[in-house]
Amino acid sequence: MVADTESSKGEIDTSHLYEGKVVRSSAPSRKRAAGTLKRDSSIPEEAIPEVSVPNWIETIFGGPVITKRDFLPPDRMVISLQLRASLSLLILCFLTFMLTPVSGTVWFAFSNIVGIGALGMGIHLILITIGLVGGFFGIFQRDQRAIVISYVALIIVTIRFAGSKVEFGLSFLPEGEITQKLLLILYAIFLVMYIEISSGIIRFSQLDTSIRTGEVYVMNVNKISKKYSKALGITPAIAGFVAMLTLFINLIVPAFVSLFSSVAANRLRESVELTSVYGVALGTILVFMVIAVLFGADIPGRIQDYRENQSNAGK
Repeated sequence: MVADTESSKGEIDTSHLYEGKVVRSSAPSRKRAAGTLKRDSSIPEEAIPEVSVPNWIETIFGGPVITKRDFLPPDRMVISLQLRASLSLLILCFLTFMLTPVSGTVWFAFSNIVGIGALGMGIHLILITIGLVGGFFGIFQRDQRAIVISYVALIIVTIRFAGSKVEFGLSFLPEGEITQKLLLILYAIFLVMYIEISSGIIRFSQLDTSIRTGEVYVMNVNKISKKYSKALGITPAIAGFVAMLTLFINLIVPAFVSLFSSVAANRLRESVELTSVYGVALGTILVFMVIAVLFGADIPGRIQDYRENQSNAGK
């Protein structure tokens, strides 16, 4: 029945479907298509690889490392940090000039090779000046690039050969062992404080700009600022105490041993090992053992819980 029906209809004419149209048996020419396309020499965005900065580098600088960012005018917290950072930078550069002699450095050796003695001192002073000027510019302009340059200059100027004898940049400084070590501890504290406060300027500027532009909402900003200011006073004191334990191990160990034997204590005071690198290594081991015991007993967590309980009780 189906075959009879199809035969009764006859042949189906489909020519009207192709009227006014050109039927090709092959694909369009690519050369002709290429001639009609607009030429664009720009690189597609998906072809550009993403460059990511390692997290540990961002941690050093207190946040994402950016080249330049526009901030709103500084608030009271940022201005306070700028003043603290500038004061720390002044003291740090003065201590760097006093405590780091030009002898034992690479530029001092280079100046001896070329026969120009003043060249080494000139490079030494230029590095300190770069650290000072770059630091001030980065602090008040809130430019991370200038701050990083200041970090690098002030760290490079202290690098000396391992075999160099212990001496200071100024000859009139006291030569007593205790005084010298106290000056070195003071230098280390101000170096760490300058790095922390200058990076804190960028962090609080980002936070303040985000809050004032409505990007984020943060509760108790004043409380955060007060805690940070308090930490800036407590942290250097703890760091200084730990450094004193490490460097004065040749005095601490004999004083402890003298409680049991005065003869052994006198021998330890005259020991060369305690005043050398071995003594510093021993002091470092003892300090880190004390820190490990404190963290093992969760002393910081217990102190935090105690402070929270006291604040809740006050409310």
